[in-house]
Amino acid sequence: MKKDLSKILSKLRSMLPYLRKTYNIKEIEVFGSYIRKEQKATSDLDLLVSFSKVPGLLEFIRLENELSDRLGIKVDLVMKDSLKPALKPFILNSTVSV
Repeated sequence: MKKDLSKILSKLRSMLPYLRKTYNIKEIEVFGSYIRKEQKATSDLDLLVSFSKVPGLLEFIRLENELSDRLGIKVDLVMKDSLKPALKPFILNSTVSV
């Protein structure tokens, strides 16, 4: 089943205080197929995240899994600071901030 972007954004916004406290998240942005309105039932949700304190690998995976579970859709997390220079302008020009 395709998820509605407005419902996803609403859920993420309600989770944001918890995510900031628990995972030191500064900012979350949605990008990819959901922004381009090209998502399918099998699409994952691409999230660009910035941290006030960068997590270790296990904490990063735990965050990705928790978001997937709570949103009911597979989440693909990408750290904003790790974007490849060639892709950065394309991604940053097509995001929606949570």
